[in-house]
Amino acid sequence: MLSRVADSIYWMNRYIERAENYARFIGVNFNLAFDLPPNVNEQWEPLLIATADNYLFYQHYDEPTRENVINFMTFDKRNPNSIYSCLMLARENGRTIRECISKEMWENLNELYLWIKDVKPQSEWDLNHMQNFYTQVRNGTQLYYGVVDATITRNEAWHFGRLGRFMERADKTSRFLDVSYFTLLPDSDVTGSTLELVLWTAVLKSVSAYNMYRQQYQTLTPTHIVEFLILDKLFPRAMAHCIRQAELSLYEISGTPITNRFSNQAEKMMGKLRSEIEFTEVEDIFKLGLHQYLDQFQIRGNEVSKSIFETYFDIKPVEQ
Repeated sequence: MLSRVADSIYWMNRYIERAENYARFIGVNFNLAFDLPPNVNEQWEPLLIATADNYLFYQHYDEPTRENVINFMTFDKRNPNSIYSCLMLARENGRTIRECISKEMWENLNELYLWIKDVKPQSEWDLNHMQNFYTQVRNGTQLYYGVVDATITRNEAWHFGRLGRFMERADKTSRFLDVSYFTLLPDSDVTGSTLELVLWTAVLKSVSAYNMYRQQYQTLTPTHIVEFLILDKLFPRAMAHCIRQAELSLYEISGTPITNRFSNQAEKMMGKLRSEIEFTEVEDIFKLGLHQYLDQFQIRGNEVSKSIFETYFDIKPVEQ
């Protein structure tokens, strides 16, 4: 497979996953808006900080109001991570490799982009209207993954796409948890209160984890929620599960048996990250500090992504 094709497939899936997760990020605050006490104001800046978009945001906006943050994270073409930009870039990557993907996959990508292109942002959308819009984004991206799983041969291309999806998902789950840290940060009195529980519940609902969590744990506690979203090996949005699945696809691409040692730098870095999560307990996370642990994970995840790029996408021609 050409490295250019592999790169396009990898990033096409990362962009689709990123668009879905940005819709989920905003869902965190929507869920909170329905549950917060009347005397507590909505907070939108934590979304920008957790996604590391706050520096770019303040280059174009003065205040992190609900309207500004929603427009920046959803429709703003100046933001390369906005939902609109992600769907546009995913479609562009798909367009350049149409011969390598299925007809149904391309049609789904194209329809998703054309749909959001025609949506007109409105400053005075009510909460129900906005919730419906972001639900449509999530449904559209999940339909895309259904089409991929139903129409693509399980070859290198499929594994590169799967690798991109799970790398992006692991990173964004860590940032979902970081939203709670930055939301609680301004008011230390919130810690241990009912409001903190409301916030953690919103995080679970926003990653569609609430029902699966309640099947496994009887009570809602920050310790159990962090353990579930970071260390659970079976829930599809848990960080441990995502990294393990990404590692399996990485070994399938190289053809190296998973029982063997790594065969390239990408497998080495991925294996180190997976083993660190595997041998971590929730007490270790809180001992270090949740934010500090998530920050370190995001740095290590970026290092793994860099090694994937250098191993497979940045291949230089051999000099004779």
